[in-house]
Amino acid sequence: MTDLTRTSDSWLTSAPHQQWLHNQGQTLLDFAKAARVPLGFAGLDRFGKRPDDAPADTVTTARMVHSFALAHIQGLPGCTPLIDHGLRALAGALRDGVHGGWFATPDAQDGNTRKAAYLHAFVALAASSAVVAGRPGATALLDEAVAVLETRFWCEDEGALLESFAGDWSDCEAYRGANSNMHGTETFLALADVLDQDLWLDRALRISERVIHQHAAQSSYLPIEHFDAGWQPLPDYNRDNPTDPFRPFGKTPGHAFEWARLLLHLEAARRQRGLPAPQWLLEDARQLFHSASLHGWNVDGDSGIVYTLDWDNRPVVRERLHWTLAEASAAAAALLQRTGEQEYEVWYQCFWDYIDLHLIDRQHGSWHHELGPDNQPSEKIWPGKADLYHAYQATLLPRLPLAISLASALKLRR
Repeated sequence: MTDLTRTSDSWLTSAPHQQWLHNQGQTLLDFAKAARVPLGFAGLDRFGKRPDDAPADTVTTARMVHSFALAHIQGLPGCTPLIDHGLRALAGALRDGVHGGWFATPDAQDGNTRKAAYLHAFVALAASSAVVAGRPGATALLDEAVAVLETRFWCEDEGALLESFAGDWSDCEAYRGANSNMHGTETFLALADVLDQDLWLDRALRISERVIHQHAAQSSYLPIEHFDAGWQPLPDYNRDNPTDPFRPFGKTPGHAFEWARLLLHLEAARRQRGLPAPQWLLEDARQLFHSASLHGWNVDGDSGIVYTLDWDNRPVVRERLHWTLAEASAAAAALLQRTGEQEYEVWYQCFWDYIDLHLIDRQHGSWHHELGPDNQPSEKIWPGKADLYHAYQATLLPRLPLAISLASALKLRR
């Protein structure tokens, strides 16, 4: 089949499209700069405003550090002070100075003292990108974050990340989550580059084999999200709380897209380093993308991707979240790069058309983070516009190779 990524027929090689992506990324960055607060970064409302007393949180701070580091590596001005501000917050009030690791908010002001793998994966990702950006303090932060991941969260017997602990590292949660392990996989890809260690690609492969090649393959290639401590699926988990932003009931098409992209990055990274790359990485990526498109896109009478599905692949929560479309477009781009097949070009253009027509907020800035089933702004799951990371990465990934992490790839392009 013709490799469209090497001809003028593909948006991926279109200079105007590449410039459009760059411009869109710049507007997202400019909007997010208002999220700075004394102890890190906080979420913005849909107008790009925040209360003067808006609390910082660790996930937002880490994602901002990561994103602004990516911008700085490209030579975009105004990001250096923001990276350094975030690094100070992650080394300061957001960190547990007694037991190590990170709280969700400064000094656990929200009362939540648990230490979550999801959060720690983002701290390590932020530190790794800041190291590539050459920022002071980044290496020490990365060393500490890696040590916490290795000594607390990584379970060699399971080949995956444990979910969470009490503040003193007791009381390991009897739950295993696909979401935290997915972002762990993303972080491990970055660590393999920054630390120059194959170990992280082996760990990423073990996670992917368990969550996708074993479990998702038995669930129509829509990832099972929730497991008990023995990695047995929990099909009724959060049935009474279906709109949970991190652990919703049922299956999440957006995560199938995200996993599809990560499998292709993992395949390319392993090949580049001369490591075995199982054929199932590509095959499963195709299947994940197909299932997410088939069961998530335009399934309830209007365009868009629904948030969740039940076990018969029927829509449960029909809101459209911006991160889902960001990951869908990035997955289409990755499959297009990998295969050159026309169907992924069609999907890539389709997803960006939707983003442009429905998600980009040309009145107040950034992207609407959530739309209702009628494709009008909604705040049922995600109020405001707290997330730069997903949308900004979506403007970068189509312009970069699959083989190495974002920060490393951007540095090589300079």
